[in-house]
Amino acid sequence: MHIRLGILLGAIALVGLSACATSVSGPSASAELQARSGSSVSGRVSLVETSGGLRVEAQVAGLSPGEHGFHVHEVGDCSAPDASSAKGHFNPAGKAHGHHASSERHGGDMPNLVANAAGEARFSGVVSGLTLSGPNGVVGRSVVIHADPDDYKSQPAGNSGKRVACGVILAR
Repeated sequence: MHIRLGILLGAIALVGLSACATSVSGPSASAELQARSGSSVSGRVSLVETSGGLRVEAQVAGLSPGEHGFHVHEVGDCSAPDASSAKGHFNPAGKAHGHHASSERHGGDMPNLVANAAGEARFSGVVSGLTLSGPNGVVGRSVVIHADPDDYKSQPAGNSGKRVACGVILAR
């Protein structure tokens, strides 16, 4: 009797936990990062559209330890050796550069990546105000990682230094 009750309670708990799990099954895109400005940075950024914005997941290697500016840029062109071909931050609302959690910011302003002692960074979070398509869409634009942290206040781009990686955002 106790065994059956235990199995039944375990099954109920499993069903309950499954219902609480968040599903990431919306439209998606990704960007393969290419080293720029003489760096050896590599990685991948995945983007999934959710009801709250874009879920952004990044896995990056080859960074110097510490914080690095991380932004969506206007143009999906990483051909320049310094990634200047990606142009400025994606800014569909024409706002000043700011903190990623503020409503007064570029659409492409995201949290700094933080690299560990081995130069590896992982990020997972939802960026509000962005979509994959439409006026706030990021597909066809680029993701850029900078050498220095974004200070979230300097205009026009947060004083985050040279562009050490760039990847064009493509629909999957």
